Amino acid sequence: MTAQEVRLCGLLLQEHYGEIVQKVGSHMLRSGAQNLRVIAHETGTALDLVKKALCVLMQHGACTFSSGRRGPASPVEYRASVERILRILRYPRYIYTAKTLYGDTGELIVEEVLQRGHMTMSSTVRTVADRLTHNMEEGRCMEYSEVVSAFSKLVETHFLQRCPPIAETRAAAPATQGTQATAPAASAPVTAESFPDCYNLPQVTITGRGKRRRSSEDGEDQPGGKKAKTDYESQTYGDEGVYWQVNFERFHLHFRDQAIISAVAGKLDQTSSEIVRTLLRMSEVTTQAAAMCTQPLSANEIFRSLPPNCSITRPILDQYLTLLVDDPMEFVGKSGDSGGGMYVVNLHKALANLARATLESVVQERFGSRSARIFRLLLRKRHLEQKQVEDFAMIPAKEAKDMLYTLLSENLVQLQEIPKTPDHAPSRTFYLYTVSQLPTARLLLQHCYKTVANLIERRLFESKENKRLLEKSQRIEAILASLQASGAEPEQLTEVEEMITAPERQQLESLRHHINKLDSSENQVDETIFLLGSYIDSTASQR
Repeated sequence: MTAQEVRLCGLLLQEHYGEIVQKVGSHMLRSGAQNLRVIAHETGTALDLVKKALCVLMQHGACTFSSGRRGPASPVEYRASVERILRILRYPRYIYTAKTLYGDTGELIVEEVLQRGHMTMSSTVRTVADRLTHNMEEGRCMEYSEVVSAFSKLVETHFLQRCPPIAETRAAAPATQGTQATAPAASAPVTAESFPDCYNLPQVTITGRGKRRRSSEDGEDQPGGKKAKTDYESQTYGDEGVYWQVNFERFHLHFRDQAIISAVAGKLDQTSSEIVRTLLRMSEVTTQAAAMCTQPLSANEIFRSLPPNCSITRPILDQYLTLLVDDPMEFVGKSGDSGGGMYVVNLHKALANLARATLESVVQERFGSRSARIFRLLLRKRHLEQKQVEDFAMIPAKEAKDMLYTLLSENLVQLQEIPKTPDHAPSRTFYLYTVSQLPTARLLLQHCYKTVANLIERRLFESKENKRLLEKSQRIEAILASLQASGAEPEQLTEVEEMITAPERQQLESLRHHINKLDSSENQVDETIFLLGSYIDSTASQR
């Protein structure tokens, strides 16, 4: 865990869950496993507030608990998860992917589960149906059965999974009242192998349709609204105690596959990418997440499984497969000759090539095309002396020296000394420049964490500086929505709109443009973080 990761985690916790959760979470990240009273003492926070903060973190899977290190009788210890907190940065991408695959219903299901940490199926179906109904035209309602169908598809494709019961975790016994409230949160990553019912849907009897929210139901202070909400939630549907959470690993596999398909489409053509998409789709269930390549598939199976819009003949498919196998990127490999040839997607090599392209792109953007040429040359040739770099890259000696020293000062290039004699005399020592892809990827990953943290801080600063203007804009928008709902005349609407002056409107548009640009930048940097992180994890799993 690095300082940049802790800083970014603190900003994400503060933005999504508040200052107290951020204070407790950041302390746990820096200090490691600690019990409740030690956390309260060292953070200077009231015990009740620490309990609530831990409940929030455990509700979202960002904190685990286990028996104390001194034995079963010692207090329960809590540990924050850096990896899980950093996934908050990827929430918009998870939601957008669900919308792309399963429409608005799938989008809202994933959004609700991410916001709540974990939910029962019946609660999710009711909430999503109500939200969809509220946005529909008057007189139309969303049937519960349609939401159940979308939920079932998400479970069948493993995008949602069950939380294991509390008995499955390592610390079932000595938990405080605060931790017992978050029983469905697991203390270890959930996998289908360790928890057999991970993807089994319960027998839920939920019928009806979504209800449109009324103004009287929105006010929590009204006793009628409170009673209606209590009666609504007191119904039983047969899935009480069965909670569901988002399967982040499945989303990551989807992101990885999409990155490989896009790379093939950019390098070759759309038909080649459809063939690779078919290979990945056919083996996504049978291939382990950490596997170096997919399960072998014959050319006959691939041909039968091609999508209808990819109308190519069998000889053309063989030519495309040969082209993919012979490509220097090595995204597709051949593992046998039976059934017209057995083909696999080289997942680890694909991630390594994608990470390599990312590193080259960063060097080119920061230091120019000539430095990128030197960087690519060192990646390909492994070890070169300065004179060899000048000759192979065809760059004048003075410029090549400056570029090498610049890359060396940024730790993008390493210098290796190979002495001819034991005394390491400079005149009898070879000085070889080299690029080690894995440490360079780790270095760039830390730069990305720092970049995202800076973007978040800038966005929060912009919002704080223009807080008064944003609040005024929100009040006016609320008044306009109320007047439109009540059928106000156009003159009244125009009068309300003119409450914001022309300079304020221009300032507001400029602010929204800047914030949207910062949000877009965060998402783009997160794509780089995902690629580099996937390559680092894949390399670690192969060792």
